[in-house]
Amino acid sequence: MAESDVILEHPNRETAASKSTRAIVILLLLASAAVTAVITVGGWSVLTGGRNLQIVYIAIYLVLAYFVSNWRSGMLPLTAALAAIWLIFAVIAAPAWFARDATGFTDPALPADLLGLLTIVLIPLQILLIAFAMRGFSQRWSVEVERMPDGSTRSANAWA
Repeated sequence: MAESDVILEHPNRETAASKSTRAIVILLLLASAAVTAVITVGGWSVLTGGRNLQIVYIAIYLVLAYFVSNWRSGMLPLTAALAAIWLIFAVIAAPAWFARDATGFTDPALPADLLGLLTIVLIPLQILLIAFAMRGFSQRWSVEVERMPDGSTRSANAWA
């Protein structure tokens, strides 16, 4: 029997739970990137040291959304780790936006209170992203089953 006759299947990707988890992770990544983009653009004039990091995070979240859309389960722990770091930054940065109403601060393009609110919105987004990324990883999307032309199956990796 030739190797080309073998059909690789991913049974854990076919479940409704896996499909919905993947969609939620992608949505949370895109929402986090969008909120971060609004904060970055709205606060551009006052974000001297944080601009580059925020741009990098936006790009990474978009790339992660692409990989997750292609069922790359190895990206899920990385997503959770980066979301945990971004969560820490959001928790630290949110009060600073609200403290900008004192005299002597440069006004950003968007009101500082709005930027603070958007930073607070990032906090539950990151918590949900961590939870759903880990849920997706536990669903074992990478499990492969080899289906032979006669209908028999065998596991194709050690995770099965």
